[in-house]
Amino acid sequence: MPSILRIVRIAIASITHTRLFRLTAPIVLPPLELLVTRLTGGRVQLSGLLVPSLVLYSTGAKSGMLRETKLMYTPDGHGRAIVAGSSFGRERHPAWTYNLLAHPDAEISVRGRRLPVYATLVSDAERDVVWRRIERQWPGYRSYERESGRTVRLFRLQPVSVPAG
Repeated sequence: MPSILRIVRIAIASITHTRLFRLTAPIVLPPLELLVTRLTGGRVQLSGLLVPSLVLYSTGAKSGMLRETKLMYTPDGHGRAIVAGSSFGRERHPAWTYNLLAHPDAEISVRGRRLPVYATLVSDAERDVVWRRIERQWPGYRSYERESGRTVRLFRLQPVSVPAG
């Protein structure tokens, strides 16, 4: 990773730990992300400029409808991804985590490539190891868990091979 990008990530990471960011980001970032997506025809995700990002396509836990959520992820080897339901440190789990608990078969889109995945909740025994991996990419990210007062749901998204034909 170029050093300038690393410096920008560290600077922005320090801002994400502030109360002001946690209060304003959920309001400001989604429309900004949508604007960038529209301007680039979906080729660029604002969050993807700083961290690896994906689009999660899950089935609504209650509605059964297809839901689309933009998330940062941490690569976990062999094409797997780890996603964290941090919700900017808010008290409630984000809706997409309920969706994956109810319907673990989902799809993701990474850099325009869409593929089916199966979501599993990271076990308690693995949590510390997984958090360390996430924080190597985004320092201090686990502070959202401490600030929220809840155990953030961590999911491993495993690619599923689809039979040909």
